[in-house]
Amino acid sequence: MAIVTNRAVGAGFSVAHVLSAFVGRIAAWNDARVTRNALEALSDRELDDLGLNRGDIETIASRAYR
Repeated sequence: MAIVTNRAVGAGFSVAHVLSAFVGRIAAWNDARVTRNALEALSDRELDDLGLNRGDIETIASRAYR
């Protein structure tokens, strides 16, 4: 019995998918960078108002990257 399909061989891999993933990673990295810079620009008092301290900045920015 033959199976007929209209999917191309290797349809799970495409340049568009790889490029999309790459651009997504760059966007996530940039979001983390912007978040880190914005939080670092705040004073200690402003961070405290948010319930944060300077040690929390990297953790928050790394979550934005993932």
